[in-house]
Amino acid sequence: MPQVLSLLDFARLVLDAVEATESEYMLGGALAVMAYAEARATQDVDIVVNLPLDRIQDFSKELEKREVLIPASLILERFTQPQGDIPLSGIHLHSGQRVDIFLLQKGDPLRVSALTRKKLIDLGLPLGLVYVHSPEDLILYKLRYFAISEQDKHVRDIAALIYAQRGKLDESYLNSWVRSLGLEAYWQQLQTEAARRWHRPE
Repeated sequence: MPQVLSLLDFARLVLDAVEATESEYMLGGALAVMAYAEARATQDVDIVVNLPLDRIQDFSKELEKREVLIPASLILERFTQPQGDIPLSGIHLHSGQRVDIFLLQKGDPLRVSALTRKKLIDLGLPLGLVYVHSPEDLILYKLRYFAISEQDKHVRDIAALIYAQRGKLDESYLNSWVRSLGLEAYWQQLQTEAARRWHRPE
């Protein structure tokens, strides 16, 4: 029978593996949104890892200790044959929980920028103090994914972030990257949708 392991407990296992290699990281996806806005159900853990090449073998072994099998050869292949923003996916052997690991690669200025702006936030047990995307970078990545997939979950997350962080967002940073990424139309659309979904009478 599958082992009972909550997504948050699984996320802690993955973070333990990353921290054992002393690699820079930040949580993304719904778990990062939870740091700033409302929580929503999610089926996987998203994490960005700045993994040095000389720690690939160690990282693979640390994951294996925690029953997540991602061979070192596969990790190395992702570095040598980058195929865009495609994660390494790992499944916990006994619970079926999944992690998507996005490796920092050359030629990705947005991710480099995001890593320099990551925030250390206490998400409570079992995660504790962890690094997460800044709210602005979360919005930018959600915006990119919405432009590709038009999935409603990205609209919900962006709306929640805009509402929860109203008056706190770095608008100049956001607008600069929106222009750089060519996402102005989508950004306008989602700002309008956020205002509609989260309008609250004063």
